[in-house]
Amino acid sequence: MPVIRIETRIAATPERCFDLARDVDLHQRSAAASSERAIAGVTSGKMGLGDTVTWRATHFGVPLRLSSRITEFDPPRRFVDEMVEGPLRRLRHVHAFEAIPGGTLMVDVFDYASPLGILGAVADALVLRRYLQHFLERRSAFLKRVAEATA
Repeated sequence: MPVIRIETRIAATPERCFDLARDVDLHQRSAAASSERAIAGVTSGKMGLGDTVTWRATHFGVPLRLSSRITEFDPPRRFVDEMVEGPLRRLRHVHAFEAIPGGTLMVDVFDYASPLGILGAVADALVLRRYLQHFLERRSAFLKRVAEATA
């Protein structure tokens, strides 16, 4: 079961980073390369506890849908979204925000399981893990730029 952990130092308050990380509109802007769009549930604005969103995106040239729900919500320290329907066997994404000198340490913990048993494990080892890590790093860098530009 792969786990990807991304740590990003941001020169903005935890409150600012927390709000940006749960903003559906900002997520769509940060994921423009995969044409990610919110098509059901919360499709604009900020998400909160119990909210769901369904995303439509294109990854590896394949159109995909993924629905997730906010299952934990502790502003401005952390929130968790979990896949309720989608292409992976399991997905749990923890977003944590810790005040540090000069701003915030944002930590993403992306815990997932590939589908298709042994074939999925091979695909994960060859391609998927690196792809997802790069996707999360791009998103974190985008959020950092926005947070620091408006801090």
